[in-house]
Amino acid sequence: MNVLGIFCVRACSGLVGFRTATRVRCLHSFPGITVAQIDEEVAKLLELKAQLGGDDGKHQFVLKTAKGTRDYNPKQMAIREKVFNTIIGCFKRHGAETIDTPVFELKETLTGKYGEDSKLIYDLKDQGGELLSLRYDLTVPFARYLAMNKITNIKRYHIAKVYRRDNPAMTRGRYREFYQCDFDIAGQYDAMIPDAECLKIVHEILSELDLGDFRIKVNDRRILDGMFAVCGVPDEKFRTICSTVDKLDKMAWEDVKKEMVNEKGLSEEAADQIGEYVSMQGGRDLAERLLQDPKMSQSKQACAGLSDIKLLFSYLELFQVTDKVVFDLSLARGLDYYTGIIYEAVLTQAGVAPVSNETQQGAPAEESVSVGSVAGGGRYDGLVGMFDPKGRKVPCVGVSIGIERIFSIMEQKAEASAEKVRTTEVQVMVASAQKNLLEERLKLVTELWNAGIKAEVMYKKNPKLLSQLQHCEESGIPLVAILGEQELKDGVVKLRVVATREEVRSIHSAHIMFVLSHTDTQICLDSNETLKVCM
Repeated sequence: MNVLGIFCVRACSGLVGFRTATRVRCLHSFPGITVAQIDEEVAKLLELKAQLGGDDGKHQFVLKTAKGTRDYNPKQMAIREKVFNTIIGCFKRHGAETIDTPVFELKETLTGKYGEDSKLIYDLKDQGGELLSLRYDLTVPFARYLAMNKITNIKRYHIAKVYRRDNPAMTRGRYREFYQCDFDIAGQYDAMIPDAECLKIVHEILSELDLGDFRIKVNDRRILDGMFAVCGVPDEKFRTICSTVDKLDKMAWEDVKKEMVNEKGLSEEAADQIGEYVSMQGGRDLAERLLQDPKMSQSKQACAGLSDIKLLFSYLELFQVTDKVVFDLSLARGLDYYTGIIYEAVLTQAGVAPVSNETQQGAPAEESVSVGSVAGGGRYDGLVGMFDPKGRKVPCVGVSIGIERIFSIMEQKAEASAEKVRTTEVQVMVASAQKNLLEERLKLVTELWNAGIKAEVMYKKNPKLLSQLQHCEESGIPLVAILGEQELKDGVVKLRVVATREEVRSIHSAHIMFVLSHTDTQICLDSNETLKVCM
């Protein structure tokens, strides 16, 4: 068919004027090719021609977002803002301050920090200056920020977009452009206290968002390295075998083992020993048992990690979160910069029915939301030292909330429920009952704005009252301030509760407070005839 395609391009350059006689002559040169096949190829070329541009020379293109990205409508943004507010509120409750860093970094800043995932970094085209890359996460830029500014002690949160040249799965919340919500504690502190607080933060956020049942898996890089050593993994293969173990949440053990043996060159005996350990799960009791294990007890690294796991669980008990935390030896997290405790939060319930978000990408819808990990992090004590000229280390531990995956669930839960999502925060609509009252409406809405009240007015000189009331119902605006000729003569404003249709005529000379049971709106009309928020 490649020959056929070339033949069609060359012999049929006048695509629209292609004649039957030409087709017949062409068939003698290409035996075995039917007229139907030629017509099919010509149709494909005509379609391509239409996409590239018509005869007028104008470029035609399909309106779509880039692969792995998406737009967000007002309803989706309202849900997203609610999630952000919950997360930021938790971060602030734990005493964090915020920073920001550039969306791109020097390429050398990001190189060699992500192991096998380094291939997912977006490199920017060289414009004759610095070699740059889009940030892959917020942790490496944070470490660069600490080293560059010689900061040795900070508790910070950072919410910003990151970029990964990954294979997107939109319904599972996996994108090429997405937000990360990071919380990190940098500084020299007693063991496991800040680490336990990071897990407490994950527990608080997932509980408050009410996403369903979840588990927080914990492990330690030192335990993994010790396990690899006692199982016979060569030192130079530690990181690559760790990356393979990290795939256990997506692949069956037999497939992981096959990759270790066939692709990574590990002996089958060593792989089988690793398989025995990575199947273990438990709590503090498992750590105590492994400290007595004949093989694991031979590794000082593993013993140090197991002792810290025991200490971590003692603090988690005080934080009252042990019901959701499990010590899981299969947890690896493939990023190279982790040096100690690592953790990952996963949802354990089935998803709700999905909202089709893949039409522009052409991917099929999935039967249910399956988002996997929704948070992860760990300790990275050596990362800052990689950027410091003198190699000075700043111990760090942190967690990243998978906001896009969480948002996928929240959005689809909202679609499945009948609850209306408000996309604005307007408290009162200024309406008129008769014509020629535009000036009065504008004066009143100005008074409301100046008083800090969220108010709105229709952009028509003489809108119908029914249209104004319908707009309130559709937008969820709780209160309408209605002006009419009689109200202006009497010096009053008619206030109407949209949900109950209850109306009250407010006398300007009196102080009147309206507290609506279904909203935070509190409006008072003082003796100066000014509507304002009453505290």
